Amino acid sequence: MPELPEVETIARGLAQRVTGEVIDSVWLGSKPEPLNSPAGEIVRTLEQARIAAIRRVGKHIVVDLESGKSSRRKSKAGEKAQWIVHLGMTGKLLVCAPDAELEKHTHAIVRLGSGRELRFVDPRRFGRLSVLRHGFEASGVEPLDVGFELFVGLFRKRKTPIKSALLNQKLLRGVGNIYADESLARAGIRPRRRAATLTRDELRRLYESVQQVLNEAIAAGGSSVSDYVDSNGDPGSFQFQHRVYAREGEPCLTCGAPIKRVAIAGRSSHYCPKCQK
Repeated sequence: MPELPEVETIARGLAQRVTGEVIDSVWLGSKPEPLNSPAGEIVRTLEQARIAAIRRVGKHIVVDLESGKSSRRKSKAGEKAQWIVHLGMTGKLLVCAPDAELEKHTHAIVRLGSGRELRFVDPRRFGRLSVLRHGFEASGVEPLDVGFELFVGLFRKRKTPIKSALLNQKLLRGVGNIYADESLARAGIRPRRRAATLTRDELRRLYESVQQVLNEAIAAGGSSVSDYVDSNGDPGSFQFQHRVYAREGEPCLTCGAPIKRVAIAGRSSHYCPKCQK
């Protein structure tokens, strides 16, 4: 599943390429699963709207819209709305030329005034498309914006394993399996440690590691370990910097001990048994 760095990369790429465009028309496929809003409402909201901005909120891409004079929905020119895209496990939001080959599992085509198209492709259909009239909010706090004291308060009394706490989107939004493993590895903390047992110094290391890992992953365009590509269709490269994730049995890059894998709440966790305590 695309995590914070992958979604941030896609949102930034889309913002650079299509902000200011007007949506001419919208085609939606026949599969109902990707739609979290009625198909007609999505079409009415998007058609003839101007793309004012694109940003990430948690693991969601938020497209801020301003309705035009000829918008199909009953609204005044300049009225605001939002198109919310969640990529699920295998979703892609691509900027394409109109004559580009249509990928299988394309569920939405948004045709822009420039002639280009935004295409939503999702083989497994866990991604979701919706529209809102009011401001979208995700639960939890942004890990790149949270201050240290608030970060400490999120975990200090949690009796769950710290790995599970990091994945709890009601606490930190956007952190997933890859970046939780990598952050814990850099902080030297085992994923099974109870969050409440971490000292202030350990929480400081973890706070700094989360910030460092996420920013480095964004700079590398995210991790392409499965289906992920950015809005241009290009893969990320942070997977080549992974220290523990998906490296079971391989030597630790610091001490040489074999990386171990354990299941925590049904999720695979990777760690070094010597470097992480």
